[in-house]
Amino acid sequence: MSPERVVVDTDVLISAALLTDSVPARLLRHLLRQGRLLFSPATFDELHARLWRPKFDRYVTIEDRKLFLHDLQGVADWLDPLASADAPACRDPADQVFVDLAMAGRAAALVSGDRDLLDMRRVGDCPVLTPSSALARFAPRR
Repeated sequence: MSPERVVVDTDVLISAALLTDSVPARLLRHLLRQGRLLFSPATFDELHARLWRPKFDRYVTIEDRKLFLHDLQGVADWLDPLASADAPACRDPADQVFVDLAMAGRAAALVSGDRDLLDMRRVGDCPVLTPSSALARFAPRR
């Protein structure tokens, strides 16, 4: 059985980069070992642009950010989905790229802390989960 593909929004990935013992970081480590991250050029570009903001300088070095982006880029599954008439519309048009990616990639989950995405609850067959719900689903404690 192939690993499940998961879309993780930008804020969750940034939290994982900044707080290495956080739920988002634990989820990301699990997904890198047992699952597959799903990116599109648009979702990765957003992560890249936001991670370089100067406000993060005091939390994570430039070198660590470069390595984080390089590693994610190298291990992810990539799609360049077109907007789909089948995809539900998100309240925040900026978040639509995550919805379209989850639909096109037949993701097992879309992980977010963003209320505009979480309030959707599902994107087709794909549940929209908080990082803690996703961690419980994909890496249950034994």
